Amino acid sequence: MTRCKSIVIAGLIALGSLLPQTASAQITEGIAALVNDEPITTVDVRNRMRLIISSTGLGQLDEEALTRVQDQAIRGLVDEHLQLQAAAEYEIEISDEEILGSLEDLAVRNNATVDEIVTDLAASGVDVSTLRHQLEAEMAWQILVNGRFGSRIRISDQQIELVLERLAASASQPQFRIFEIFFEITTANGEEEAVQRVVGVMQQLQQGAPFPELARQFSDSSSAANGGDIGWIVASQLQPEVATIIPQLMQQYNASGGRGALSTPIRVPGGFMVVALVGARDGTTTLQYELTQITLPNASVNEDSQSELAAVSQGDLTCESAESAASGIEGAIVTPLGQISAGDLLPAIRDALEPLGPGENTGAIQTAAGLQTIIVCDRQIAGPGVPTRDDIEGQLRGQQLSLHSRRWLRDLRRESTIEIRN
Repeated sequence: MTRCKSIVIAGLIALGSLLPQTASAQITEGIAALVNDEPITTVDVRNRMRLIISSTGLGQLDEEALTRVQDQAIRGLVDEHLQLQAAAEYEIEISDEEILGSLEDLAVRNNATVDEIVTDLAASGVDVSTLRHQLEAEMAWQILVNGRFGSRIRISDQQIELVLERLAASASQPQFRIFEIFFEITTANGEEEAVQRVVGVMQQLQQGAPFPELARQFSDSSSAANGGDIGWIVASQLQPEVATIIPQLMQQYNASGGRGALSTPIRVPGGFMVVALVGARDGTTTLQYELTQITLPNASVNEDSQSELAAVSQGDLTCESAESAASGIEGAIVTPLGQISAGDLLPAIRDALEPLGPGENTGAIQTAAGLQTIIVCDRQIAGPGVPTRDDIEGQLRGQQLSLHSRRWLRDLRRESTIEIRN
């Protein structure tokens, strides 16, 4: 891919009242780029720049900022042409009805109507076809990626259980509402380009541009479609490089009176990330157990009964088989305990249960009541916003599809003939 870095302010960036007067000059239309011999015109670039400026509320920009917006506009248009070209090879077409549905979804996310969005675009000099092209490429690429990689992705019960275990372990931890913008380093010489994109977005954020709109236009993460919103999470669910700065962000968040906190750029595997902390709350989920216990009272504890309870605990013991398994132990009492919150358990019992899953037991442990074996019938987290197993499976699939999507698009860039013209 040939990247010619030049400022085409006079010919390419004539955006009327949105731009400084020094940048308003006679327009010379032409070809801004070629993607496998398919042209991207200066009109296309100018309209995309208007869309970026309008949606992010940037207002008047100097020439340096305009150049960054121009670079992002061309980058986005090149990627969209590659995506639509790939979709055409597989005869994937997006209907007008599907695009209208996507536009309606966008309007709902912005608390607006489609007519209001079209009116706002027109007031900013943006042809609605510019947004239509962006939505068409997003939808076609999603269908293409799903079709190519979706059947290959297998989410195992073990993967879901691992996520549930992490959620259970962090159930009482503070939760944070996080938005993200990810800048991917796509080529061997791409770090400089990524740094320039980071600098440009940080300047726009400092000028008051809304984070979600910048995320939608600039982020390389799958969360871009949601304005960078990754929802309520605990620190342990974040990348380690991001998790380490949460205490610092919390200090800023508290100092701002809860208005939010913005990170500096963070180097993460594959690129850079900027995150915004927009909410914080105490843990609202709890770990819930369904338990059955076998108790051998102190008066019934002897060498034989102790050995028998240990043997039963080491066998194939379940909540359903507890009665029959304990029937041969003199003095043993089986008690279904039902649903119990982890917070209501004695610390020693809670610690013994912490590593166990459904169908496992603590073994014979000494308590004030005597010797006890506690069986986990079920274990789950409960509370507002707790994901279901289907939710978790969908999230894991989305993560893997996003990874495949970025890799495929990177391959298309490398294998295609892309010319950025002066």
